[in-house]
Order: sequence, then structure tokens, then C-alpha cells
Amino acid sequence: MKPTLPYAVASALAIALCAQPALAASPAATKADHAQPDIVAAAVATPSLSTLVAAVKAADLVGTLQGAGPFTVFAPTNDAFAKLPAGTVDGLLQPQAKDALTGVLTYHVVAGNVDAASLAKQIAAGGGRATLTTVQGGTLTATSDGMGGIILTDAKGGTAKVVAADLRQRNGIVHVIDGVLLPQ
Repeated sequence: MKPTLPYAVASALAIALCAQPALAASPAATKADHAQPDIVAAAVATPSLSTLVAAVKAADLVGTLQGAGPFTVFAPTNDAFAKLPAGTVDGLLQPQAKDALTGVLTYHVVAGNVDAASLAKQIAAGGGRATLTTVQGGTLTATSDGMGGIILTDAKGGTAKVVAADLRQRNGIVHVIDGVLLPQ
């Protein structure tokens, strides 16, 4: 069963995605379609992901996330980063924090294409939860919010909701989330 969103949320997402065509690339496009942007190019073209883009650049992960993939990226918005304690983002963007920043960012990436429908199936098959192994090596737990949405829980018990799903790019899928997930 494909997850559905309440009408008001779906309408708001549709309006937001129309305003951000780079992330709303056609799902019918294939990897062979080089006109379709990669994950990094799509994020760069999306103003609400500018903090994530700055972090990816500071961690020297641009080349990796422009690679062949496929990757599934759970992309925190600027508002998600703003929810972190004061000074956290600035601290992570410092050169001496590069390893910590890399760990946080790669904790938001899963190898392969994990779209919302397959994740919902994994949740159902897992008795209400699915475990995703991140590129960082940690795990995320995915559950349903009971209204067709997906909630991710990190190793520290923090949560983030998928607010825009299945944004297909040349080298993977982006799911926009409303929180920053933290590894152990």
C-alpha cells in the first residue's frame, strides 16, 4: 500500500514542489537521462536545503553524492537544522569538526533506491517498523505515523517526519525531512 498524505499536507507539498522544479524531477526519468539532476544539483537548486548543501560541501561529500549511486537521502530542511541547539550547525561546519559532520550527513544516506512505497511495505512486513542501515553504519527505524506518513527514529531516540517523498534524481531518491537525525 502506497502511503498517502492528508489532503492539506499533500496540497502544500504539491505547491512547494512546483516552486522547486529541481527536486520535483519527473519520476519517469531514468538513470540514463542525464538531463535530470543528481542529488547534489537538485539540493543546490532548492533554497530550503541550503544548510544541507553547505554541510555537504564542508564535509567534502559533494563528489560522493554526485556519484552513480543509487542513494536514498533523507534531506533535512533549513528549519530542521534550525531546531538543533544554538551553535550546533556552526560548530559542525568548522574544519576541525569534519569527521563529526561527515558522520551526521552519512547517517542520512542509505545505499540503493528506497522509495516510500517500498519503505511502507518494509514497515508492514516488520510488524510496524523497518530498520534501515545507513552509509555511516548506523541504523534508522522507520514507522508509520498512522496517517500514511513515515517517521524516522535515530539512534538517540530523535525523530523526523518525511514531509516530501520520492523526489527522484538521476542517482537516487530524496525524501525531505523535518528534523536532523543523529547517530550514536
